Amino acid sequence: MSESEYPMLAVEQALGIVLEQASPLPPITVALKQASGLILAEAAVAREAMPPFAASIKDGYAVVAGDGPGDYPLVGTVTAGRIADFAVQPGTVAYITTGAPLPSGADAVVMVEETERLGSANGQMHVRVRQGVKAGADVRPVGSDIEPGQQVLAAGMRLGAAEIGLLATVGIAQVRVHPRPRVAVLSTGDELVEPDATPGPGQIRDSNRAMLVAAIAAAGGEPLDLGIAGDSVDSISAGIERGLHEADLLLSSGGVSMGDLDLIKPLLEEAGTVHFGRLRMKPGKPCTFATADIDGQRRLLFGLPGNPVSSLVTYYLLVIPAIRKLAGWREPRLTRIQAHLDQALPLDAYRPEYHRATATWDPGLNDGQGGYRAISTGIQASSRLLSMRTANVLLELPQGEGTLTAGSVVAALVIGDL
Repeated sequence: MSESEYPMLAVEQALGIVLEQASPLPPITVALKQASGLILAEAAVAREAMPPFAASIKDGYAVVAGDGPGDYPLVGTVTAGRIADFAVQPGTVAYITTGAPLPSGADAVVMVEETERLGSANGQMHVRVRQGVKAGADVRPVGSDIEPGQQVLAAGMRLGAAEIGLLATVGIAQVRVHPRPRVAVLSTGDELVEPDATPGPGQIRDSNRAMLVAAIAAAGGEPLDLGIAGDSVDSISAGIERGLHEADLLLSSGGVSMGDLDLIKPLLEEAGTVHFGRLRMKPGKPCTFATADIDGQRRLLFGLPGNPVSSLVTYYLLVIPAIRKLAGWREPRLTRIQAHLDQALPLDAYRPEYHRATATWDPGLNDGQGGYRAISTGIQASSRLLSMRTANVLLELPQGEGTLTAGSVVAALVIGDL
């Protein structure tokens, strides 16, 4: 009986090795419009005050607060984007729109709802101010939002819509970020044909490559499709070599078990250093991880199992955190929640299981405090991709005998929208 030379590692131990070997990619400078979703490599600092002038918060009238309620002549109008060419003297008011610079001499704004236009007298419009205000009322002072030299974003922050808007606000049009990791995908096996081909005897369509390319793009990586390599040393070696020189991370699927045509492990040993070759998990036990140094840069190589579910589950558990680490994420691990089982689930006596499930928020759980309820996606065979179809969590079922009863609370790793 053949025995693997690789010890069987716990998933958390394996993930620790992966993250120890992965380092954020060297920063690059990109235009702001290209930075969405990327991780800031250096702090962003405002060079000037925001707003740079005292601005009205509302539509209304710029006044001298000490004047109080009364009827006043209107000396002008100032709108957003323009500087008043007049001053507000005591005993006068000026119409002002939201965001407009406060005219010289004014120190407050009375909102338009508390005023009344009286009409013209002696050729000049008059306004009745019905409410007194304090100095500074409805005025945004210089630097009230952002002060000069203030750090607006720290290094390590992921740039979403609000962050991009903030950078634009302070005039940063070029940003230093960690680039999207380039991730190469190689399928292996003589039995595989392209999805648009009609399989011959003993052949199947290659689902793993399309699946992983989509998953990489969703995780913020740049996928590189290396196609299908047949079960030969030359074919697989050529794919690995290309991936090592064109990508930061290489994924192969298939060929990692212990059969005569399972060539990935020995070829990864030739290419670099294999850090682990078996995991104590179900599904995905033969998952393999290696590193190689090419042109002064460390490359990460994953030999994922060939069964589609095993391939995707190990991708979520190990590859997504690796992609995130390369991309500069502060915390690259998957989010973990607690979930209540909707039905009883059997345990595996030999390995912890990552059970595919759909988690939804149930406000009635935990005595009305609410919680997540997890519903199994059904038959969990590693070849049954239907079990991943609606899954948004992987339930971390412990190794053990017997069954977890309905209502049991288990940890779950988030792999989709909750």
